[in-house]
Amino acid sequence: QVQLAESGGGLVPAGASLRLSCAASGRTFSSNTMTWFRQAPGKEREFVARVSGSDLITDYADSVKGRFTITRDNAKNTVYLQMNSLKPEDTAVYYCAAGLRSLSRSRYTTGYDYWGQGTPVTVSS
Repeated sequence: QVQLAESGGGLVPAGASLRLSCAASGRTFSSNTMTWFRQAPGKEREFVARVSGSDLITDYADSVKGRFTITRDNAKNTVYLQMNSLKPEDTAVYYCAAGLRSLSRSRYTTGYDYWGQGTPVTVSS
């Protein structure tokens, strides 16, 4: 049974940093894309960042480009999201996704088979 477990969220002031982690278990995702999404209160879940498997190609939403960095440790079957210069508009529940069905769907929630439970991030102004 595949499980994705996010951690690292919290309450921080604007301008602070956080590092989120997503540990996968049940199968190895080292050759597969892993992705972060987020969902703010009252809004739809949106793409944040993804990293491909072995070639480590990354892709970011414009809203986080230059502030967030996605990395992965395949030996630990874990993906990370380093978030710097946080803004109140970054407040959301952050979800990890895996099991991408098609690269063309990588920015869409319908493109993934596996999801974590989410970790909340609150940025105060």
